[in-house]
Amino acid sequence: MKKNAKEKQKRLHELIPAGGHTYSKGDDQFPEIAPGLMAKAKGAYCWDADGNKFLDYGMGLRSVAIGHANDEINEAVCKQISLGTNYTRPSVLELNLAEILVDLLPSVDMVKFAKNGSDVTSAAIRLARAYTGKKYIAVCAEHPFYSFNDWFIGSTACNSGIPDEVSSLTVKFNYNNIQSVEDLFAKYPNQIAAFILKPVKNVAPEMFGDKNFLQKLKELCDKNGALLILDEMISGFRFDLKGAQNIYNVEPHLSTFGKATANGFSFAFIGGKREIMELGGIHHNKPRVFLLSGTHGAESTGLMAAIKNIEIFKRDNVVKHHWDYGKKFKDGMNAIAKQKGIDKQFAITGFDCSPTIEARNLKGEIDLALLTLFSQEMIRNNVLIPWIAFSQSHSDLELDITLDAAEKALGIYKNALEDGVEKFLVGTAVKPVFRKFN
Repeated sequence: MKKNAKEKQKRLHELIPAGGHTYSKGDDQFPEIAPGLMAKAKGAYCWDADGNKFLDYGMGLRSVAIGHANDEINEAVCKQISLGTNYTRPSVLELNLAEILVDLLPSVDMVKFAKNGSDVTSAAIRLARAYTGKKYIAVCAEHPFYSFNDWFIGSTACNSGIPDEVSSLTVKFNYNNIQSVEDLFAKYPNQIAAFILKPVKNVAPEMFGDKNFLQKLKELCDKNGALLILDEMISGFRFDLKGAQNIYNVEPHLSTFGKATANGFSFAFIGGKREIMELGGIHHNKPRVFLLSGTHGAESTGLMAAIKNIEIFKRDNVVKHHWDYGKKFKDGMNAIAKQKGIDKQFAITGFDCSPTIEARNLKGEIDLALLTLFSQEMIRNNVLIPWIAFSQSHSDLELDITLDAAEKALGIYKNALEDGVEKFLVGTAVKPVFRKFN
């Protein structure tokens, strides 16, 4: 007898810790009624193991920016597969993609490839420590995730298994708060190797005199002998093909990109100034940095997907589509909330190309139960929207479907504000990923 999706989901937890390979896809991050296992995806849609179809705004944790199973990218990848996927020496593809990325990004002289974002941010940290000879790493407190490796996870509540000696080397500063940066330099004089942050998340960098926050931070890093590392996992390609660093006119010492670089295929890279990056090379007489060395680091499917992805981004101006669609999405959703008189309790905020869902209770507090309820009711109307990530495949048709679903979902949301969310929510609210206990 075939197992249904719920039975398969239960079996998954018996075989795999947390029932999957990314905590952001875990059961505790979705409503009780969310699809448990997915079977396929195409364009802006996905289907679960029971054959139910959903309009998708998760888009593979924001990694799919053109559309699921894009024919053009898939055809290029399949052609490459027929030529082999992993060679005994470096491939022509590695050179081709490296040239594309160095030409694309003004702050980048050299690149190194990997299969996920955590590895390239950790490589950046290792480089920074080697280049500066310093040990402390400063991370932006408002940005939730940089790596699954010890240097970062040890600074979160989910630090089991990580020695205090490692955790103590990561300190925190605040976005748009130059004083918090200066305070760290004063507290740890000549000891901070790098400041790492996302160049932008939900708010733009503030102006400090004639410089914005990012420019001022770079200036302070240069003055104090620290490196500026911009983690463009989310902003890269979505805000701008050259990254948010291009929008805000700042050249970091090192950058890390992933997610939207290869339309869901596994590819990430670190790039930066030659004098720093070459420490990971073999043609110098300085102490060697074992930068990145993975059997599958340059496996050809991800590289070919990245090449075609960039080609399509340039040809079709995909970034503009994300911004334009996002504005219509935000305006439409917020208009529904205002019409229902709940615009103080529900809003789509942030940047048009990468908006955020804000769910608040009557006290004005962020409320995870109400956020879960909104997601739950959108799922009832066949829209999977745990967060908001657009693709080129999202068109006016998908916008109409979304707004129709939101009209119904926000009606239930309004009732929950009046009568109590517990009367409408199935199961429990989603939980923070970084928590001490389950």
